Amino acid sequence: MIIQVSPLAESRLNAMLGDRPGYLKLFYDTDGCGCDGTAVLLIVNEPDSDDIPIESGALPFLINKQQQIYFESNLRLQSENSFPSYRLASDSMIYGSHVKVHDLRDTANSSPEPLSWFVR
Repeated sequence: MIIQVSPLAESRLNAMLGDRPGYLKLFYDTDGCGCDGTAVLLIVNEPDSDDIPIESGALPFLINKQQQIYFESNLRLQSENSFPSYRLASDSMIYGSHVKVHDLRDTANSSPEPLSWFVR
């Protein structure tokens, strides 16, 4: 799996990661969204045992190996200066024009499952 990240999106994601260690996890959220699901990006402390790396250049992207079925093997992640979210697409599909990033690094140790971050 490959994610081509635009220069602006890479810059914004690096700023979100900051100096703290972390990984960007592509996640297909179906919990509480009232739809078939939506793509989100999570910032996590470390990979879970079922996570695998996504080729993305300099950014540390992960995906749960069971969630790969929701995405094509070649993705593009883009951003705009005036908009706080991202656009995730492939050659044949748009996964989201308003993909949000949720930083779970501060909450990861308090709960074994991310219950309060899901997209509503």
